[in-house]
Amino acid sequence: MFKLDSKTVLITGGGSGIGLAIARRFAAEGAQVFITGRRQAQLDSAVALIGEKAVAVQGDVTNDADLARLFETIRARAGKLDILVTSSGVSENATLETTGGEHIDKAFDLNVRGMVLTVNGALPLMGSGAAIVLVGSIAGNIGIAGYGTYAATKAAVRSYARTWTHELAPRGIRVNSISPGPIDTPMFDGVTDEMRAAFTDRIPLKRLGRPEEVAAAVLFLASDEGSYVAGSELVIDGGMTA
Repeated sequence: MFKLDSKTVLITGGGSGIGLAIARRFAAEGAQVFITGRRQAQLDSAVALIGEKAVAVQGDVTNDADLARLFETIRARAGKLDILVTSSGVSENATLETTGGEHIDKAFDLNVRGMVLTVNGALPLMGSGAAIVLVGSIAGNIGIAGYGTYAATKAAVRSYARTWTHELAPRGIRVNSISPGPIDTPMFDGVTDEMRAAFTDRIPLKRLGRPEEVAAAVLFLASDEGSYVAGSELVIDGGMTA
């Protein structure tokens, strides 16, 4: 029996990287998968990879109208939402001296505000037994020069997971977060070879993680196998922060 038979799932940022890997694994486990993102061509390619269980809804999670259209589509086509994974995010380099208002606004708008609005919009479709997994980062726990704003947004993600656990547990909804380390995704393509080597050297397993490894961890948290796990942070970093 598949672990997610009869489950309806929404994955934001599901068109590439970690989000796409999660969508593919969840579909393989029997779920009806909805993905959303800003780039239609990327979503179309993702649906072709995921298969017939996938539905793509183009939109921006920071846009109220786009979110309303997304959840109305889910309501019309599935009538419920069992699992939400918030994987939309942006990571840009800026030292303290080069950090300006535009940089701060862009990061917090997508990584934090968009996440909060997505969860708010999803709740009316979620009932007892539902699960939410917020995608954070080990950057929220350690200092990485040049990524202070990104790290601050991911610390906020972890904080919300703690708070929402207390707020949503009475409704039977579990909330957890994951904190991946360096994962070999398109988001990591912009990193220089020197920085990639430096990251790898700090990881006890001496390699970058694979998106599929993150997807396996998210599956545990979202499925019934993680039924007694709530408010947790699952670190997936090859031992980098150990």
